[in-house]
Amino acid sequence: MSEDKNEQLRPSKMRGVAFPKAKYGVILAIILIILVNFIYYKETIFSFFK
Repeated sequence: MSEDKNEQLRPSKMRGVAFPKAKYGVILAIILIILVNFIYYKETIFSFFK
């Protein structure tokens, strides 16, 4: 009975999809935040080196 409950947690079309680990999502989010902030504050960052 408990096996039936575990199988029906996801919709039938998504059962075969392998989801990545959560830690990879966190790493990707941190990299994206750093990249966007670098692009947005590029002039400010380079002004410190002058």
